[in-house]
Amino acid sequence: MEMTNRDSKVECVKCDGLINSAKVSVPLSLIGKRATMEGDDLYRLRDRKVLLEDKKRLCALALGTALLGILLMIIHAEICPFVYKPGTNIALIVNCSITLSTGCLIVLIIAFHYKDIRLFINDHNQVDWRIALTSHRILVITLELLVCSIHPIGTYWKMGLHVNSSSSAPLCASNHHNGALMNLELLLSVLMFLRLYLVHRAILLHSKVLLSASYRSIGSLNNINFTFRFVLKLLMNKHPARTLLAFILFFWLTASWMLTLCERQTKASTGHIDTSLWLIAITFLTVGYGDVAPTTSCGKVVCLFTGVMGVGCTAMLVAVVTKKLVLNKGEKHVHFFMMDIQISKRIRHAAANVLRECWLLHRTSLTNGNRGEHRRHQRCLLEAIRVFRHLRFKHRQLRDYVSEMVDLPKMQMIMCDLSANWNNSYRELEQRILSMEQKLDELSRCFQQTSELLSQVLHHHTPEIR
Repeated sequence: MEMTNRDSKVECVKCDGLINSAKVSVPLSLIGKRATMEGDDLYRLRDRKVLLEDKKRLCALALGTALLGILLMIIHAEICPFVYKPGTNIALIVNCSITLSTGCLIVLIIAFHYKDIRLFINDHNQVDWRIALTSHRILVITLELLVCSIHPIGTYWKMGLHVNSSSSAPLCASNHHNGALMNLELLLSVLMFLRLYLVHRAILLHSKVLLSASYRSIGSLNNINFTFRFVLKLLMNKHPARTLLAFILFFWLTASWMLTLCERQTKASTGHIDTSLWLIAITFLTVGYGDVAPTTSCGKVVCLFTGVMGVGCTAMLVAVVTKKLVLNKGEKHVHFFMMDIQISKRIRHAAANVLRECWLLHRTSLTNGNRGEHRRHQRCLLEAIRVFRHLRFKHRQLRDYVSEMVDLPKMQMIMCDLSANWNNSYRELEQRILSMEQKLDELSRCFQQTSELLSQVLHHHTPEIR
């Protein structure tokens, strides 16, 4: 069938025995355009789904490659004084593996941003890909490539080993025996942990919140952006203890190893992993006994960062524990109900004590007893009145607090009852109106029938009169 600009003719229909042919002109070009637009939207949705899956896969591969590079760097730093021998190629192989993983990581980052740009073009239905290259995106891509390209580049295949017996695992020396090169290798090794920024991207892309169509629909209606901050808030509200514990353990081990790596070039005790674990722990908890202290600038920076993170994590831990210890609504009702009963009993006992002391004071006054006994009963009466007033004040405070807790549910119940009553009255009014309409219809029908009968009777009686 050819799609042209001719009009399509539609013929219709018989109505009550009359045949009328009606011609409705619909341009076929508009139908073709609409079908093309719907097809394009379907293709765009399919491409968007494929691009999201590719981004998720590339992010997972990039994170795995980054962790592999960090693991190779840790292995290199730990085994170099004990495994590498003069004339062997083990150090060259390990360093080449680190460089190869870094190159793969850079390729994966470029591929990820390529998919991201394609997804941007798909979402905005643009043709030119250069529209997506804003200055902010270019800056982000440049920073990511710079961070991912950082790795130690050593020349260890002609090195002379210098094992320091006072250190647990000393650094490998370069072939130039230059301290500046050792410091550079140390700095590049520590900065490789910056690759862990990929963790937040992997968590976001693999979260059930982002993959759920229900979450996305409700979030778009409420103008909520699904960022890592939103996913982290959900994790902290759903699994606060596990999330915080996992982060603290990972940070503790990572900072301890970094401190060990920084302190190995000196003869300090912080070059051992057990001492570093102790120092990081007491610094993280903001205790600071002072028995161990870092000696290098790198170690001091690590301890300073650990203290800052410890303050933040301690505040979050206090908030989590406080949330766990708070009573829920049912527990509060049970607790305050039992407290109300107990205070009511104590008030009755205090009132009985006041009456008893009043009677004893009155009896002592009538019998003209000892003045000391009279003063003692007065003192006991004043004490009983004080206790009674104190219990009444506590009972009033408890009632005020309970009324504050119950006010909102009471208002909700009252509003629900009012709305239910209004709905019932509205339905009854509708039914009454419908019944009145039916009765009016019947009355009108009866009037019509009566008028017809009267007209017939008059028509029959008129000839007879004539």
